[in-house]
Amino acid sequence: MTEAIRKNFASDNIAPACPAVMEALERINHGSAAAYGEDDGTAQLRALAGDVFERDVWVFPVATGTAANSLALSTATDPFGAVICDQSAHIANDEGGAPEFFMHGAKLLPIPSADGRMVPSDLDRALRANIGHGVHTSPAQTLSLTQSTEWGTVYTLDHLRALTDRAREAGLATHLDGARLGNAVAALGCRPADVSWRAGFDMISFGGTKNGAMAAEAVMIFREDLAKNFLRRVKRSGHLWSKQRYLSAQLHALLTDDLWLRNAGHANTMAQRLAHGLQRHPAASLPFDVQGNEVFVVLPERSVADLEAQGFGFYRWSTPPGIDGVLIRLVTCWATETADVDDFLAAL
Repeated sequence: MTEAIRKNFASDNIAPACPAVMEALERINHGSAAAYGEDDGTAQLRALAGDVFERDVWVFPVATGTAANSLALSTATDPFGAVICDQSAHIANDEGGAPEFFMHGAKLLPIPSADGRMVPSDLDRALRANIGHGVHTSPAQTLSLTQSTEWGTVYTLDHLRALTDRAREAGLATHLDGARLGNAVAALGCRPADVSWRAGFDMISFGGTKNGAMAAEAVMIFREDLAKNFLRRVKRSGHLWSKQRYLSAQLHALLTDDLWLRNAGHANTMAQRLAHGLQRHPAASLPFDVQGNEVFVVLPERSVADLEAQGFGFYRWSTPPGIDGVLIRLVTCWATETADVDDFLAAL
């Protein structure tokens, strides 16, 4: 691993693909195979996903998380409809308008929260307000939650169920942005089914790229009516790979023998090590619980600038009002080593 990557805590996207993924790509990189998802490897992926999630599931591999989220939301939301999400959600802040584009104009209705975890009573108020405006507003048709959240926190299973129950009572479809789903499952110590369909979700965006894949995500759908024409949406949007075996092989490698959970668990462990070290620093303040693989910390500007001068990579974040210092985000990944964390803490 190069020095630049060793010091780079900007994102889990900066990591290389893990060895098992590269080995899987090498194994399938010979001979011919049916195109457009008709290959044996994609069929094997669907069967394995059914085993991992303990029920039949429709699996649609795509190359990016933006495509996964946007396509999933488009299948449940009319152009005149709306998606309720947390104000920190990736779909509201970091997708460049792709969800609205794929939904042909549907709105996003963000709800404020303290730490990325939507509060059920706030969802109730949003639903009542939406209904109260009648035909003059875009009707809420989908609830989208993020697990782990954008602030590195993790919903409990009961918290998720309370939100999805309210959404279903109001007739909404439910979507889970699982770009870091493995980190949440590892943190909760639960089964993948517990945090997906058993928690009331109709579909999930399953993240692979942040967890060891080269470039592979999947939309996993648990309702046949939502899956019926989904492949046509994938094709129409330009996200149907002709050589789909290369996407499927990456996801299959991650799901085999729970590699995705082992990768995520390691990333979480490194984040805990980093957080514990930061908590011992007299000038550091951690505004959010560290539960997944993201660590947010407020440090003095001088300390942040010094770390940057030493070549460490991370993102500066918008510092909340009334807080002195600079809020930065540090992300660990499957490839983060103990020495990487200890070097950062020593430099600080």
